[in-house]
Amino acid sequence: MIRIHNSKGLQQQIEIGPHQLLGDVSTELGGEGAGPDPHDLFDASLGTCKAMTLLLYARQRGLPLEGIDVSVERDDSEEREGNYHLIVELSLKGPLDDAQRQQLLRVADKCPIHKLMTSTDIQVETRLAGAPA
Repeated sequence: MIRIHNSKGLQQQIEIGPHQLLGDVSTELGGEGAGPDPHDLFDASLGTCKAMTLLLYARQRGLPLEGIDVSVERDDSEEREGNYHLIVELSLKGPLDDAQRQQLLRVADKCPIHKLMTSTDIQVETRLAGAPA
């Protein structure tokens, strides 16, 4: 379970198991910029998942992937119209041939978060604590 507590101003203390993160928004939006904003966390989950998926896949298949850097660029200029565009760039490290690089590129789109974001009907139920379910 993930728990989130307001800590100061707009800052949110995020507890994920034994891990703690701080979420915030920029000073332009009234925060202190003390941590990533919710969009950054959303985008980062995609990049992190792709990197982990590729590293696990390469390990299982014996591919010479020595490391990976991922950058995620966001275009949210049309978010209010229902369009949120993420561009993910992968820098694969190691003596990979072109076929292996293309194979890893295809696998990157199979990471669970990519599939969740693109081909799942996500339903969110919000309720007040203590209210009947």
